Amino acid sequence: MALGIFIAAPVSSQAASDQQKALVEQSKALVPTGPWPAGDQKGMANTLGAGTWLRCSAHMANTASKVYELNHVRSNTMPASPFGRPLSYTYTPSVSLPGTRHVFNGEQVNGGEPGAQGTQMDALGHFAYYDKAWNGEGEAPLGSAQYYGNHSQADVKPTPDSPLLKLGIENVPPIVTSAVLLDAKKHMGGGKTLEPGTLVTKADIEAMVAAQGLDWRGILPGDVVYIYTGWGDNWSDPDKDKSYYSKGPGLAIDAAKYLAERKIVLLALDNPFTDPVADGQLARKSPPPQGMDQGLPFFIHHYNLAVAGIHQIQNANLGALAKDQVWTSCTMILPLREKGHAGSPVRPVAIGVPGQ
Repeated sequence: MALGIFIAAPVSSQAASDQQKALVEQSKALVPTGPWPAGDQKGMANTLGAGTWLRCSAHMANTASKVYELNHVRSNTMPASPFGRPLSYTYTPSVSLPGTRHVFNGEQVNGGEPGAQGTQMDALGHFAYYDKAWNGEGEAPLGSAQYYGNHSQADVKPTPDSPLLKLGIENVPPIVTSAVLLDAKKHMGGGKTLEPGTLVTKADIEAMVAAQGLDWRGILPGDVVYIYTGWGDNWSDPDKDKSYYSKGPGLAIDAAKYLAERKIVLLALDNPFTDPVADGQLARKSPPPQGMDQGLPFFIHHYNLAVAGIHQIQNANLGALAKDQVWTSCTMILPLREKGHAGSPVRPVAIGVPGQ
């Protein structure tokens, strides 16, 4: 039976709410919810398509919508992740072409790990896991590593110098979907940046959904969820105090499982790890906030990427979106299609109406 699809026409912000509700309701039958096929490499990106694009249409057609950049500008002097090699750019001289009136400019990447620095997105192949914690003795038992979709180490990275043969960033389709912004800085921190190691729990997410007037839709399959903790306000370039990447608030285990049950396609926080990191944790002077019982100090990375198939963005720039209270939007996220890479620089944008 054919579905009658309501096509959004240009509207004012006053009319947006009713139209948005109608489109969300119509979208539900159009968003796949799995199970995904054997050998799947897309994870929750399988939810993307006509349903998520339909939810986007109200935001795209609203004459009161604004475009928000959700990335930080990349440079040699921005904060650098300790888990990836810092970027090194050289800015080359202007070049003139003999016999012509042309002058052109360029630059050179000397080294570093672009997919692990700045506002970046993780491929599902970025993380794997063992059944038991490795004690650090001898060679790591990589042959027993397990990846998303029951892929093995031999499937994904059979040799040390191999690119990712499965689950690389090139398998991520263009992410065009509805997004929900949750303002943890306001609702958990009372307007102050969340302290390092603070956990954003399932109860916190449910409370923010209610406080922001989103009970009518909740969090839907195919949504992107942005969580503003205020930690991204500490981003500075040049990075002089070197503290941004040393700690931060993050998602709790029960919240990760809650979002996976709702089949979100991607999670992004304005923090460097997605996981909470306590002050002193990276120097092994304090334990991880979520504990070590499962040998998984970075449980959120583990669960999202290797178990649930949920993509992640680190260092999302969410301050302007939160300031304007753009609780729902259409977001567009396009990672570079670099074959076999475990991550990518990314420029997410959101299109939405302030105060909605």
